[in-house]
Amino acid sequence: MTGPAKIVVRYQNGSMLKGYAQDFSPGAQYFHVKAEGAKTSAPLMRVIMQELKAVFFVRDFVGNGSYTEGKSFVAGKPLSGRKVEVTFQDGELLVGTTTGYDSTRPGFFLFPADDRSNNVRMYVVAKAVKGVRFL
Repeated sequence: MTGPAKIVVRYQNGSMLKGYAQDFSPGAQYFHVKAEGAKTSAPLMRVIMQELKAVFFVRDFVGNGSYTEGKSFVAGKPLSGRKVEVTFQDGELLVGTTTGYDSTRPGFFLFPADDRSNNVRMYVVAKAVKGVRFL
């Protein structure tokens, strides 16, 4: 990655962290986050990948609470990757495309089906997934 990425980290225990990550790598065991609103001199927080549900790369931290993200694809729109539905252990469902799903890997990137989503892309941690279904 180049430059800090605006992210929302969702832990398997339900907690959340909003901030900026510069050293995120899907193959790493951990990465560091500067919490949203933290002073420049504040220390970075270490985030352990295996404790996570997913990392959401977002347009903004607020989002639109009244918007319901679509779970279907626009007919005729060109897509990159395979259409997939991801169900997490906690019951949350995400729909999007992926080019890198492999059940033996620790996780994979997912691009939302809804172009108006606040999420640009998500890194899904395999340990937090109940099921993956190709559409």
